[in-house]
Amino acid sequence: MEFLGIHHVAIIASDYAKSKEFYTRTLGLEVIAEEYRPERRSYKLDLAIPGGSRIELFSFPVTPPRRTRPEAAGLRHLAFAVQDVAATLDTLAARGVRTEELRVDAFTGKRMAFFFDPDDLPLELYEM
Repeated sequence: MEFLGIHHVAIIASDYAKSKEFYTRTLGLEVIAEEYRPERRSYKLDLAIPGGSRIELFSFPVTPPRRTRPEAAGLRHLAFAVQDVAATLDTLAARGVRTEELRVDAFTGKRMAFFFDPDDLPLELYEM
């Protein structure tokens, strides 16, 4: 068995229009495809992440809130590789995105920080 990489990460939005705006305009991800699935009353938006991975953004009529505090078992966050965490944090803050302080990963010595999407999903910046 050989994994070639991560193809996509799926995110369910409570407010599809708001999240679509965040991921496309605020983060600048490119739209690959968007479709409405009437049988599910749901949108599916495919977004390109540089490097070949994707985000699938979904809407559904009812979306229970995600537990973030206290942290629950399961996938914790999505991390984006960037050249300069501090500069990216400044850009996000200027665009009105809630961010946390820049910090250094104790194990790797790399700079990193968290920011949050419209549903408070934690997203990480990790310096390469």
